[in-house]
Amino acid sequence: MASLVYVVIVRGFVAPDDHGLGWPLLGVLPVFAFGMWLLTVSSSRSAVFISAAATAMAVGSAYETYAFEDPELVHRPWFLLANTIAMLADAVAGAGLLSMIAGFPTAVLERRWQRTAVALLWVPVLAVPSSLFVTPHVLVPQFAGLSEGRSNPLAVPALAWAAPVLEWVVVEWPLMPLGVAVLLSRALFGAPEVRQQTRVMMWTVVATVVSFGLWLHGPANVVVTVAVFASLTAIPLAAIHGILRYGAFDIATDERGRAVTRSASLLITVFYAIAVAAPAVLLRDRLSGIGAALLTTALAVCLLPMRAWLQQWIHRAVFGDPRRQLTLLRELGSRLEQSVEPDDLLARLAEAVRDGLDASWVRITLVGPGSRSVGSPTVVVGDARGEATASCDLGQAGETLGRIEVGPRRRGEYSDQERDLLRTVAGQATTAVANVRLTARLAEQLDALTASRERLVAAQDDERKRLERDLHDGIQQNVVAQIAGLRLARNRLQRGQLTPEELAELQDQARETLTDLRELAHGIHPPVLSDSGLVSAVESSAARFPIPLTVDADEHLRAERFPSDVETTAYYVVREALANTAKHAHATHASVALARNDGRLRISISDDGCGLGAPAPAARGGLANIRDRVAALRGSVSVFGNEPSGTTVLVELPVQKEGDGRHAVG
Repeated sequence: MASLVYVVIVRGFVAPDDHGLGWPLLGVLPVFAFGMWLLTVSSSRSAVFISAAATAMAVGSAYETYAFEDPELVHRPWFLLANTIAMLADAVAGAGLLSMIAGFPTAVLERRWQRTAVALLWVPVLAVPSSLFVTPHVLVPQFAGLSEGRSNPLAVPALAWAAPVLEWVVVEWPLMPLGVAVLLSRALFGAPEVRQQTRVMMWTVVATVVSFGLWLHGPANVVVTVAVFASLTAIPLAAIHGILRYGAFDIATDERGRAVTRSASLLITVFYAIAVAAPAVLLRDRLSGIGAALLTTALAVCLLPMRAWLQQWIHRAVFGDPRRQLTLLRELGSRLEQSVEPDDLLARLAEAVRDGLDASWVRITLVGPGSRSVGSPTVVVGDARGEATASCDLGQAGETLGRIEVGPRRRGEYSDQERDLLRTVAGQATTAVANVRLTARLAEQLDALTASRERLVAAQDDERKRLERDLHDGIQQNVVAQIAGLRLARNRLQRGQLTPEELAELQDQARETLTDLRELAHGIHPPVLSDSGLVSAVESSAARFPIPLTVDADEHLRAERFPSDVETTAYYVVREALANTAKHAHATHASVALARNDGRLRISISDDGCGLGAPAPAARGGLANIRDRVAALRGSVSVFGNEPSGTTVLVELPVQKEGDGRHAVG
């Protein structure tokens, strides 16, 4: 700071006609202000590098100013010490600035040669004091205006052979391009994440190198001079962009907002002062005092809106756009109220979150019923590439309904306030998601119930028709034949021709009809089920099964009776499952296991057949009949394959609990 104050006083007031203030104000001051600010918010090596480089640039500028003011400087007794300090300042400025640039944004270099190259950048810092004992004349800074240094009284003749090398390293800066080469290699050939993080800094450095090359080796040109100052000022701006976007200089996410807002006003004030004062300073030879004052005043007024816009931009980059966030909260409720379908609700929610947070993409996933794509991204708005930057669960009463994931912000990173806003939005949307999901679930259950009732009605109608057909084709024909036989027997009795054999035949026919009626009644509701219970009825059916069948039941279950609807449902479930096995499984053995625990009757029907194959249609067939019967009692049905082959149908029916005298279903 002392060096800059000295330069401004001398070049601006003491000798205003000799040197301009363009370099110290437009070249040194922005880097210096950024470096000093960075030291207050970061302790990373890169922060030390750029602050040391900025300080060295200020010291070097002060030495150059003094050298222009004192042409006899080389003959002063303290020239050797002051010149060495100035040479060290130039070396530290170049090495520090390029070290920060090469390792941007985290000072972590991926390859060994890159770390070696950055270490070599500091060789000139060591070479400067070494030159005091090697070079026969004192090396002077390139821009100090000193034509030549005086003879070096500390030089050792025996080391004179190394003088050309040291002079080349110190004066020509041959190692400085290594820093730019490291940055270019990382920005062009590094990992995708590294290339993305270093892109802005790379183009800024390229512009700086090109403008400096034209400035040093080309003719004097105002455009080139402005380009040099603009590109050098852009380096701190690129670094600030890295802080906001990628956490450069090890500034943590939770500290980033506080650090930037605490120092943003200072930086804006510095750049504002530079922009206001620089034109009058650069044109002081062409303007009168009144003209310079008027120009400065006009610029101060004209640049005020830009200053206010810059402050607002930084605030939005750190904390987000408050108007956008308020709009999100205000319109979210109305958007969700207009949605009655889950997919439409999630689409509206995703659009609202994307607009409110300025996210590149939003993905909402449901983890339960209510979407046709459960367990996979239900709604994705935007191009969902890469990993989510922020996320929040949709939870209610300890149950996770889904998850909101957002991609990187289009500009900058998400602030703590925006992450809190995402949690607030998730809390507001959870109720709507739960309600719509419940509505969808009820609609699905209603559709399933309607289909089940239709199947039951159709099954009852089929059963009625079957009974009619059995009665018509079987028992009815037998009864008609018996009536005809009785009429014939009565006529023969009147004529005295009836024989006992004819009555015995009629008796046998009546017995057969009674047997048919019993078998028909057994098909409707077997008497053994009413008389002896479920296990006996299942074992009775097993005796007539066409393939070997074993029935396994707990001993206490044989003597236990269940409510009639439970026993009937269980019996017909076993019959239906065994019928499917006999028709389709091609099995050599089957088994039925019955058990009771925790207030549920558990029935397992297994076989060693050909297995499930294609999934059975849910809307028809024996499996659908089983599901309908079990669903009427609020039970559950599971079907899965056996190892190495076969199928198991597992049915659980709710029954009364142990010690409870009541029948509790459901």
